[in-house]
Amino acid sequence: MLIDLHSHTWPKSHDSVLNPDDLVVRAKAAGLDAICFTEHDTVWSQSEIEEMRAKHNFLVLAGVEISTDDGHILTYGIDRYVFGMHRAPELAKYVEQGAGVMVAAHPYRRQMPWFTSSEDKYDAALEKASRNPAYEYCEALESLNGRGSDKENEFSLRLCERMEMPGTSGTDSHAIGDIGKCATYFERNIEDERQLIEEIKAGRFYAVDLRTGAPVPFVSEPLAV
Repeated sequence: MLIDLHSHTWPKSHDSVLNPDDLVVRAKAAGLDAICFTEHDTVWSQSEIEEMRAKHNFLVLAGVEISTDDGHILTYGIDRYVFGMHRAPELAKYVEQGAGVMVAAHPYRRQMPWFTSSEDKYDAALEKASRNPAYEYCEALESLNGRGSDKENEFSLRLCERMEMPGTSGTDSHAIGDIGKCATYFERNIEDERQLIEEIKAGRFYAVDLRTGAPVPFVSEPLAV
């Protein structure tokens, strides 16, 4: 399954110009199998999500992008924003209570060196980023962000490799032109948020850049546990 794990709509995300219905229609047209609404510090109710699914006959999943002191965290499995979640340890407590999962969004932000050609300094920045205290609570890092440059995403990918953590992909859509650039390929079928969380925790996924035109491998049978 191809799922966009990171998207924003207006008015729940103030910096987006995407109508939720337009986002779903475009996601279907792009060949995706599902999309996650991950608004900034705002959670879609389950009734709203189910209404969107029925309206478009398409799998819409609920998530949220939490702004923490240590960066933005894509979170799946919580049903509300609670003050204190801006601290990663507090966020992790709520996520654990909801049996959810955390993924670090666009980890290149405020961590990637911009003006250096020194591999030693670049490596030092990777090492410093790897010690980000929020990452100890995350199951994965977003290795491919649709709004990130090649240089930025390269930093995220190298950080994944250094930390030996799996990488997800999401468009981080805020406008029509963002939709369909990339997605996360899941090896097993997903029908709801619980299954999404299970598959992220199991690591049965990888990032896919849909702009390359390269075919996405087809898994004909479920993999053995």
